Amino acid sequence: MTLLEFYNETRQTFPEITIKADKEHIRLWDEIDPEFAYSWFESLAKALNREMTMSENAGKYIELFNYMSSNFRKGNKEVKNCIDVAFTENLFWQVPKDKIKPYWLALPDELKKLYIDFHRREPI
Repeated sequence: MTLLEFYNETRQTFPEITIKADKEHIRLWDEIDPEFAYSWFESLAKALNREMTMSENAGKYIELFNYMSSNFRKGNKEVKNCIDVAFTENLFWQVPKDKIKPYWLALPDELKKLYIDFHRREPI
C-alpha cells in the first residue's frame, strides 16, 4: 500500500476523527491536499491530542490505534515512517498529564515502543 492509499483508506475508515483532523490541517496548512498526506497524519495526531485534552473516551480510538499498529507491521517503508514520525511522535504533545493515561493504556505496544524510542520516556 502506498502512502496515498493509506491516507485515503484511513480517511474512509475513520470519518469522525478525519473531520477533526481536517479542521486541524486546514488551520495549519489552509487546505486539504492528498499530496500532503504525510503532514495530514501529524494533524490527525494533533486532533487526537485535542480529544485527550477534552477527556474524550479513549475507547473510542482503540480501533484507530490498532489500525495504525497493523499498518505499521505490514506497511512499506514510507507508510511505516509516516506512522512513526508524523503520527506516533506527535501524540500526547501538550496534553495535560492527568488526561493521557487512558490513551496510553489503549495504545498498542508497538506504537508505545515507537513513542518511547523517540522521546526516551513514556508520556505519563
